[in-house]
Amino acid sequence: MASVPHTASNARQDLYRRMDKQNTAPLWEVLHALIPDEPATRCKPYLWKYKDVRPHITEAGKLITAKEAIRRVLVLENPGMRGESCITQSLYAGLQLILPGEIAPSHRHSQSALRFIVEGSGAYTAVDGERTTMYPGDFIITPSWTFHDHGNPGSEPVVWMDGLDIRIVELFAAQFHEVYPEEVQPVARSEGAATARFGNGLAPLGAAAPFGKTSPIFNYPYARSRESLDLLSRDQEADPCHGWKMQFVNPLTGGHAMPTIAAFIQLLPNGFRSQPYRATDGTIYSVVEGGGRVTIGSESFEFEPRDTLVVPSWVPVSFQTAGETVLFSFSDRPGQEAMGLWRERRG
Repeated sequence: MASVPHTASNARQDLYRRMDKQNTAPLWEVLHALIPDEPATRCKPYLWKYKDVRPHITEAGKLITAKEAIRRVLVLENPGMRGESCITQSLYAGLQLILPGEIAPSHRHSQSALRFIVEGSGAYTAVDGERTTMYPGDFIITPSWTFHDHGNPGSEPVVWMDGLDIRIVELFAAQFHEVYPEEVQPVARSEGAATARFGNGLAPLGAAAPFGKTSPIFNYPYARSRESLDLLSRDQEADPCHGWKMQFVNPLTGGHAMPTIAAFIQLLPNGFRSQPYRATDGTIYSVVEGGGRVTIGSESFEFEPRDTLVVPSWVPVSFQTAGETVLFSFSDRPGQEAMGLWRERRG
């Protein structure tokens, strides 16, 4: 390749300096970085061992109350994006602790949130006047702009994973937040009302979607999810990449349960060796049952129940199980699908 003459180089730099004064810049200097041949992300593969991070959560429970913290959460920061409070380029994740007798005060925000219960039971979350009790493995939704609080009238600490679309909402500069006048919102409906109205293959005549594009069911109990996986595994062969994998859906639309975050649950049989799989949605996994080894790109990690792992966009992942394994996962797939961007590759 011919070198650029020194005089031409000087002339370009002089042009760039004059352009800069008018807040303009040369595209040709950054084009390849802006439009790479394949997805480029600072997100890195990583696995958080629950047994290693749990002591930090426990100690935080002794040093700061849920009321002081608003939400006592250990942020899971991707090692490639430290200090940015994100686990992938688009999503946030953290582990939240609520101790017996505590209340995390009511507020609402434009960010949508999911809760995946990791340890303990007996706590509750309340969404717009309805409470639901939390049990390990439950997938719970807090729709955008709904008042929500958490409480623990039980006898044991409860830890769950929070997943939020904070980075997506930030990208659009559409963030709003409001504190409820009281610490706890009033209970207006019986527990299980949302499931009774929308979760049994039924819907009230003329019912409007209570949470817009978000599922009207805000608790998907693990017992039901596990039963569905068991039944699915009896009737069909395991997918070579996913085992038996199911998507949580909005019963009113058949689409994703949340407009910005997709959630899945999958069963991998004992001794399963999955074929490599990659997709453009960076994905966060929480291990519910079982264990084994996961290979993400060139890195491998041993995993066990309650561990969290992240697979960056377009990085191949494969699992090798040492027992029957259940994985919960979530990603930004709905937005990518809506824009026609989502891709996958097997093998």
